[in-house]
Amino acid sequence: MYGTVARMRLKPGAEAELARLSREDTPKIAGIVFEYVYRLDANPEEVMLVVGFESKEAYQANANSPEQAARYERYRALMVADPEWNDGDIVYAHPE
Repeated sequence: MYGTVARMRLKPGAEAELARLSREDTPKIAGIVFEYVYRLDANPEEVMLVVGFESKEAYQANANSPEQAARYERYRALMVADPEWNDGDIVYAHPE
């Protein structure tokens, strides 16, 4: 599996819209296995997005698609600044 961990600082009150967009968009993404969003205790307006794909190829196909570019623009409008992206191989997960 392959994926990303992104740190995002949301605009005040944007968390509900982020959740709505995620529920609407995620099932449409080919190759996605999971998506989790964590609200950080240290700053409730900061979240960590954790996404896993079947493969690096599936991840890259999504990342380079016009559909993902459009989705990103909707998500980006909810953020104070660009997210910090950290892509890589998912080495293991428990439970599987």
